[in-house]
Amino acid sequence: MCGFIGIAGLPGTDTAPELYEGLIALQHRGQDAAGILSYDGRFHLRKQNGMVRDIFRFSDMQRLKGNLGISHVRYPTVGMGSDEDAQPFYINYPFGVGMAHNGNLTNFLDLKGRLFPQENICFTSSCDVEAILYAFARALHRTDPTAELSDRIGIAVKGVFDRTKGAYSVCGILSEGAMFAFRDPTGIKPCVIGKRETPEGVEWAAASESVAFDVIGFERVRDLRAGEAFVVRPGEDPEFVQVTEQAHRPCIFELVYFSRPDSFLDEISVYKTRRRFGKALAQQWEQAGAPNPDVVIPIPDSARDAALSMAHHLGISYREGFIKNRYVGRTFIMPNQKERRSAIRRKLNPIPLEFKDKNVLLVDDSIVRGNTSRKIVEIARRAGAKNVYFASTSPPLVAPCPYGIDMATKKEFIARNRDNNEIAAEVGVDYLMYLELDRMVKAAQTGNPAIDGFCTGCFTGSYPTEDAVEHLDAIGADRAASRD
Repeated sequence: MCGFIGIAGLPGTDTAPELYEGLIALQHRGQDAAGILSYDGRFHLRKQNGMVRDIFRFSDMQRLKGNLGISHVRYPTVGMGSDEDAQPFYINYPFGVGMAHNGNLTNFLDLKGRLFPQENICFTSSCDVEAILYAFARALHRTDPTAELSDRIGIAVKGVFDRTKGAYSVCGILSEGAMFAFRDPTGIKPCVIGKRETPEGVEWAAASESVAFDVIGFERVRDLRAGEAFVVRPGEDPEFVQVTEQAHRPCIFELVYFSRPDSFLDEISVYKTRRRFGKALAQQWEQAGAPNPDVVIPIPDSARDAALSMAHHLGISYREGFIKNRYVGRTFIMPNQKERRSAIRRKLNPIPLEFKDKNVLLVDDSIVRGNTSRKIVEIARRAGAKNVYFASTSPPLVAPCPYGIDMATKKEFIARNRDNNEIAAEVGVDYLMYLELDRMVKAAQTGNPAIDGFCTGCFTGSYPTEDAVEHLDAIGADRAASRD
């Protein structure tokens, strides 16, 4: 999980300040590193490990000249997350190409260790966007330079699809003066196109979430389809190229947790979807004859909308029982287990009045390793809760994600090889309920019935791409080593 935004501004403008604002809006997608690459006849790059606000200075904005630019926030999925892995990346030969991505290549280790060395290509990092960049440049180099740019981009993207496997969305710029974006053949990772009309002309942008457009005054136009590419020259109309035709399977965990509620992905409102998750969970709670709580309390922030909806449909009081320290990052994406555990208590502080002598229903978006949930339950009990019930707005997570979500390895999932009662005992709750998979998928599809399926691999162990399982052990070993 990472985030990017690219802008093709009108000639004579500089995109870096707006790219910065877009990255601030996407900071929730990655807190490990950030970077901006601009182009005004030459590439200008600033990237570093750290938060967006800590990396860029006024002097950087003055130096990052150009009306073409891409930017990125990163959280590590392979490698050690060193400075060399920060994005964007660029090359100057055989073409000037800059690139940033969100996702993960399931065959990256094979590309890096065997296939690319056979062509005398030496990677400078452990970031898999390098493999996409080289595959793209290699295929583009073989195109007819006199052909239409959209045709050449289509061929280059097809070259990427032929060599790289996994899930990714990409945004890039060309030194010949154009911005492009494309989405993997299955459409697992999001990519949204936006525009801004000015008296001088129309500017275009591509981003991981539509919320990045809101803060810089762009209008959401549409999402790229699975296997589709987009290319635009500043001041001209964009072109869309359908490179491959496969079933579209966007990641449902984007709607559960990753994306901001004020975003739209594949025409689906994240906010409304989470509200529907809460309603579906309330119906399931009633049908199961679950205990009657006195109060519903969300685990902030991503479960708040679902919890409010669940309380409404159960006819139970909704209360904010935890105060969140906004200066502690998302524990889910912290680099190791020790940091996650220590951050949980710093992050949430209870309001004892909302817990004392009450049967409390805590609502969260998911339960991964169980460490966060267990700690939160302990906090609730110390605050005086009589009984603690727990509801997850997603099903049990039982399988690792090979597509760029570093949630856990097989052995770390608390729900793996445990039944509901065993999980409840591990977490320390008096009653536990997960939203059923069919109900979750139905709630998501309501937002866009044209999406006839999602990637639900982390809940089922069944993945949209054929080679995913083959590479999970290697990816898991790499991620485990990174966390140790």
